[in-house]
Amino acid sequence: MLASDLLVECLEAEGVEYVFGLPGEELEDVLFSMADSDVEFIPVRHEQGAAFMADVHGRLTGDAGVCLSTLGPGATNLLTGVADAHLDKSPLVAITGQSGLESLHKESHQTLDVLHTYKSVTKWNTQVTDPGVINESVRKAFKLAEYEKPGATHLELPEDVAAEETDAEPLEPRGRVRRPDPDDESVERAAELLESAEHPLVIAGNGAVRTRAAEALREFVDDRGVPVAATYMGKGALSDRDDHSLFTLDSGENGEAEDAIARADCVLAVGYDIAEHDPENWNPDLDKDIVHLDHEPAEVYEHYNPSVELVCDLSAGLERLDEAADVTCDDAWYREEREAIARQVVDRPDEDDPVTVRNALPILREAMDDEDVLISDVGSHKMAIATAFPAYEPNTVLISNGLASMGIAVPGGVAADLATDENVVVATGDGGFLMNAAEIETANRLGCEYTILLFNDDDYGLISEQQEAHRDAHTGTELSNPDFVSFAESFGIDAYRAESWDEIAVALDETVDADGMSLVEVPLEGD
Repeated sequence: MLASDLLVECLEAEGVEYVFGLPGEELEDVLFSMADSDVEFIPVRHEQGAAFMADVHGRLTGDAGVCLSTLGPGATNLLTGVADAHLDKSPLVAITGQSGLESLHKESHQTLDVLHTYKSVTKWNTQVTDPGVINESVRKAFKLAEYEKPGATHLELPEDVAAEETDAEPLEPRGRVRRPDPDDESVERAAELLESAEHPLVIAGNGAVRTRAAEALREFVDDRGVPVAATYMGKGALSDRDDHSLFTLDSGENGEAEDAIARADCVLAVGYDIAEHDPENWNPDLDKDIVHLDHEPAEVYEHYNPSVELVCDLSAGLERLDEAADVTCDDAWYREEREAIARQVVDRPDEDDPVTVRNALPILREAMDDEDVLISDVGSHKMAIATAFPAYEPNTVLISNGLASMGIAVPGGVAADLATDENVVVATGDGGFLMNAAEIETANRLGCEYTILLFNDDDYGLISEQQEAHRDAHTGTELSNPDFVSFAESFGIDAYRAESWDEIAVALDETVDADGMSLVEVPLEGD
């Protein structure tokens, strides 16, 4: 068979359903091999959108999403989404085409050193120069992408190699490598720290959601009564309906979660990544005992220097701690903060309250079922969603807080719609929306059904807020925008401009559970 046929058969063996990407001259053999396979190639409007789709697919399913681009500008356009997946610990395999091997030793049209360009944003990447090793290369790319902690890998396939013949066969995927159970000594030391603490606290990070450890975490919390504050990417690991939930690390209009966390003397960090949230924010005085529970040892950092590290499967670690730690935590020390936050996030706005993202979130929450999926773009609205939008199930509120790249929401909605049977809403600002708004065409072409909730302040609002806080003024952030309703309708989707609370409620009620694509624009009045 052709090497490109082997590549695609290897993707089939890995269970790949979709490859998101853009066609290119150097990809001709690969594209025609996919056309004769069970793998569906989904052409998108920009390579960044393709990588974001693969990124969100990996976040939601735990299986590596696959994105494809040609050489040069295709590979560089793909890079941001690949980096986002890598820092967000989302399994992703990127495949890029390349010129023939005979031209790579010299300056050539569109030819860049893609391997070195991708080195810092992947767990592993390689150029395939021999069709006989495609099977091993693909298997390794998926194994490493999906192995804890997951991330991005990259394969570069020169066009002349893709056109060669080979008699190699795909390698059969095996069960994923599992970390061992925690060692007895570390469990005993961790249990002693938790037992001696007056105010123990769990910080649930990205890994608590990513590794499907939510069930074990919920059992531990139910048995031991320890409160939980999630990172933005750990939302939903514990339901925010649970009385032990402090929502996220900085929830509460008056800093209630931060006040409670400040009183904690022992922190059990479950699947916590420093890239998600700087530990200096919750351990500024270096006065907390930290138990690190994750698949890898902790990063070396002054403000995150664990007393004990449990490097193991998260569910197994939580189960062992639940058995070993004689802890029954009284909720008196955090109950007031918990109740204050819980009231704030469900209170609907009064008729004369300003139209802000935070005020709109209770209406959005009411329009969505517990299992529906919300994807947040990056901007000022992300901060409100992270701190004030309750999550009731794991992996139902997706926030990028590793690389935190703008533009993920609209293409992410495509992947989410393909990956889940639940309703999908993507929340974005006017800045992030226009970065990848062309993917509305991709979504509509595929028959996707999700709602774009567009908060419009004609500004890069988060940067303005930061500048105002530092200098009492802002500059370089103001924007002008098209008529978003007409813009969306030009793609053939339904669109609404909702300017009052009644209009917002009606629009969300009509669109979230509706067939087809829709956009709801909400002009903001400021905070």
